[in-house]
Amino acid sequence: MKVNGVITRTIWPADDGRAVEIIDQTALPHAYRVLRLRGLDQVAQAIRGMRVRGAPLIGVTAAYGVALALSARADDASLAGAIATLAATRPTAVNLQWALARMQAALAPLPPALRAEAAWREAARIADEDVEQCRLIGQHGLSLFRELAGDSGRLRLMTHCNAGWLATVDHGTALAPVYAAFDAGLDVHVWVSETRPRNQGLLTAWEFRQHGVPHALIADNAAGLLLARGACQAVIVGADRIAANGDVANKIGTYLKALAASAAKVPFYVAAPRSTIDFACASGAAIPIEERDADELRVVHGADAAGCVGELRQVPLDVAVANPAFDVTPAALISGLITERGVCSASREGLLSLFPEMRDG
Repeated sequence: MKVNGVITRTIWPADDGRAVEIIDQTALPHAYRVLRLRGLDQVAQAIRGMRVRGAPLIGVTAAYGVALALSARADDASLAGAIATLAATRPTAVNLQWALARMQAALAPLPPALRAEAAWREAARIADEDVEQCRLIGQHGLSLFRELAGDSGRLRLMTHCNAGWLATVDHGTALAPVYAAFDAGLDVHVWVSETRPRNQGLLTAWEFRQHGVPHALIADNAAGLLLARGACQAVIVGADRIAANGDVANKIGTYLKALAASAAKVPFYVAAPRSTIDFACASGAAIPIEERDADELRVVHGADAAGCVGELRQVPLDVAVANPAFDVTPAALISGLITERGVCSASREGLLSLFPEMRDG
């Protein structure tokens, strides 16, 4: 994708080969800032503090975190310590555990002297695979959207959180089909919900402005009315974990949109790569839900009339706050899962039809 006309990924190795660089997503949409991460602790903090966010990107960042750790010391204790440190940063997004397991499998059999270089290669491979998987998700979703648009070419969509290229290495998951539809010439418009309390919808709006996709930002609570009025033809979201039965964990508020879409008889799609599917997790009931810091709800970030970015406390410190970061949408509310291998029903058999190698897994 492009930032100010320049083709850009969300993460890349630094020129000196001893660091990785990321887009600091906590600065968006008010400022575009690139951060250089030089070690394991900085990577872990970037994931925990949501400087990088989105399940696929979290996994890729963790892979690079292992590479940075092994560049300093590559013995067995360092490898185990790096994986344990990174695994503890975000519990819900399964891509994190997937990427770390892959790095462990690739590096543990090697002698320590060969691990650092191999870790950089494997992390880069995971990043490149993510780009291709998201591109394919875009193409499979485009086929669905062409059917929805029909001869008019008119396509009105709704999304939640940010599942665009900022949440991956490039292209995005839920937004990959949106970009593909827009680039193919369809008349696209997207309703973008704020997604409080972290306001990831502002990142989606920022992306769309960069790419030129028509959109409108809405309050989260406006979604039901728009769906009931027939203002959109489909809802499409990403996922942080898909259970083996098709239940989906995604950013808090996703479940409410799925319920409203079901009542309005509007199709509700979830787009995600293989690394987001957890075949070892029987159902959504087994997915851990991250409870985040209360100040995410108590404090609002923004820019004042002079353009100065800052924060404003909207409630006193002694106000009790609950801040679950995710919810689970039951498979019965999902019209289809869009993956790099195609579209399937949100069910065990649907997933296995695309990933038959997991039938005996």
